[in-house]
Amino acid sequence: MKKGVLIYNPVAGRRPSGRVREVRKAAAVLRRAGLEIELAATSRPDMAHELAQGAVANGAELILACGGDGTINEVINGMAMSRVPLGILPGGTANILAHELRLPLNPVRAARQFPRWTPRRIALGRARWTEAQPGPVGNGPGPLACCRYYTSVAGIGYDAHVVHELSSWLKYKLGVTGYVLEALRQWVSYPFPRFSLRLDERERLATFTVIHRTRLYAGWLHLAPTADLFQPHFAVCSFPSRNRLRFLLYALAVLARQHLRLRDVSLDECAQVVCTPVDGCAPVRFELDGELAGTAPATFEIAADALTVLVP
Repeated sequence: MKKGVLIYNPVAGRRPSGRVREVRKAAAVLRRAGLEIELAATSRPDMAHELAQGAVANGAELILACGGDGTINEVINGMAMSRVPLGILPGGTANILAHELRLPLNPVRAARQFPRWTPRRIALGRARWTEAQPGPVGNGPGPLACCRYYTSVAGIGYDAHVVHELSSWLKYKLGVTGYVLEALRQWVSYPFPRFSLRLDERERLATFTVIHRTRLYAGWLHLAPTADLFQPHFAVCSFPSRNRLRFLLYALAVLARQHLRLRDVSLDECAQVVCTPVDGCAPVRFELDGELAGTAPATFEIAADALTVLVP
């Protein structure tokens, strides 16, 4: 691999002021390792997707992504199903994928490890849903079919609503703490609408579900110990209660890694999840790799042999 593109988000993470300087140092390390690296900064949502797609079309032999899980999600959506390898230089808030791969959380230190990384082919999660398109009443276009890949987790219900309500100020100034504060605020008011899950041949009801490809949730919580990025299946952790005190117990049990001992919490392995709202009290939103994506009904499936990722 000689020709590569380093796509980076200059405002990712809690301390973005030094991001450009770190990226240039990382690029210098990679050039000393024999790579011809082009830097490509994002300046708006979904730009990392477009940059990755363009890099693949233009014959890049390697794509590196520096940013958080949202930036990496955009990049993999621009290169999924290609054979171009992806290298991760962590630079976000939660860094779920970086934790899973046991990468240094500093992009310069990660770049120094690059010569020892090896390519591995992995499956990705893929979400499919439809969205209404805006237009004149009774005269607009029909529903838009949507499809998006993800590497780490899809969250349905409560956590996606938290992401929906989270202000940019809390996200960028406080990082994970901002998510926790918003989660506490929504715990008071969120109606916890129920949805049904068809997990291959099994059925469950839930108000909050995380569909894992990686073991960690939010970068450090161990919701799904059976999840494995290198195996083509999901590990699906579901919480069914609408009771706020019960949800507080869920949270404490997750922190103590005892949530799977609660009789109503389930962990299932499957290759497909079909999610359908049951209550009409509120929309059932879902997020992919920490970024708000859409609203159920939705189908989540394994996309086998979808991405080459460089791992230590």
